[in-house]
Amino acid sequence: MSRKFTTTVQLEPEDAEALAKAREDGLSASDLVRRGLRIVASTYYENRRPPSTGLFVSTDRKLGEESELFKDLKR
Repeated sequence: MSRKFTTTVQLEPEDAEALAKAREDGLSASDLVRRGLRIVASTYYENRRPPSTGLFVSTDRKLGEESELFKDLKR
């Protein structure tokens, strides 16, 4: 298993409030930050498919893939 990197992030007040609400829903701060980072930084990963965060789950087969939601982030 690879070693994890630790860093400090300073949050704006509204981001801290959103983080507190996510904690109330059972999502840890670390998980929330990792998911967000994967979405935003996906264009910087080399030799890797865009990550799946599992944020969007549907049983409707007419809806598109989760990866299609973030295709505009690719440059």
